[in-house]
Amino acid sequence: MKSVVIIGGGVAGIETASALSDFGHNVVLVEKTDSIGGKVLKWDHLFPDLKSASELENYLDIKCREGNFAIQKNTTIAQASQSNGKWMLRTDNNRVIETDAIVVATGYEVFDASRKEEYGYNIYDNVITSVDLEERLKSGKTITTRAGYLPEKIGIIHCVGSRDEKSGNHYCSKVCCITGVKQSIELHKLLPEAEIYCFYMDLRMYGQYYEELYREAQEMHKIQFIRGRLSEVSENIDKRLLIKAEDTLSGRPLKMSVDLLVLLVGMEPGKGTKSMAGICGLETGKDGFLKTSDMHFGNNKTGKKGIFLAGSCIGPMSINDTISNARSAALEVHNYLQTK
Repeated sequence: MKSVVIIGGGVAGIETASALSDFGHNVVLVEKTDSIGGKVLKWDHLFPDLKSASELENYLDIKCREGNFAIQKNTTIAQASQSNGKWMLRTDNNRVIETDAIVVATGYEVFDASRKEEYGYNIYDNVITSVDLEERLKSGKTITTRAGYLPEKIGIIHCVGSRDEKSGNHYCSKVCCITGVKQSIELHKLLPEAEIYCFYMDLRMYGQYYEELYREAQEMHKIQFIRGRLSEVSENIDKRLLIKAEDTLSGRPLKMSVDLLVLLVGMEPGKGTKSMAGICGLETGKDGFLKTSDMHFGNNKTGKKGIFLAGSCIGPMSINDTISNARSAALEVHNYLQTK
């Protein structure tokens, strides 16, 4: 029986661990926090079918409870070295784990919207992020302004921290557009009298049924989509937000007051991803995510023998793409271990 260490206890880590244990390998899943499941635990509904995120949580919970793999929480990898075809991992509590293969599944971080000071996050009361909104939706609480009023006009801003030279992230985070569509529909269902505006650069509906959800948002929920980049947010004396943008289709400047502003924050390489790059000597791409050996034929492989990648440590992914990528990683590791 061969051994594998999975680093990261989110969707990718759990799915990879489950598949490899089904192959009959001795698997240890290492998670730096005290909980398993990753960021999905904060989400209310998933796109494009608006499935409750609790279904995914239950799926992952069953994988962990019934899977034949060990889980070590509150554990991080501090050192890694290779000798005689084996990897020796030293944890932060000075424990040494010997393994035949490693899968890095350290995921991503959410862009810190306060870095875009001109958008007013953590400055103005009624500027929130898509993550904040999702947590409010999950809690079941009424969506209100900080003062407790139902918002009559809501702005949703796409590409916050993505495709943005100023923030240093030139890439598309892939999931922001569809998240904005999903959340605008949810807001309309909760606040049918509210006017909801989405400000976008380009709408990238690349996934199956994404375009249909976008059309539903327009036709059934009357969401208004404005092609324009937000330049500045300020606060009026009544705590309403004045946003300045350019309507790039008409070429005209635009001003609008809204009661609530939602910033669709993108993905960045996680701190754990950067840490593992240094510890294991892995390459990173121009975007800072971990570099695979080949984008077409080796998307789970690295330049280091015995080290593989799974999930959004490679780059931005939706949940269904993450699960597929994790299963692919498990097969790559299994094939590798068969040759040892």
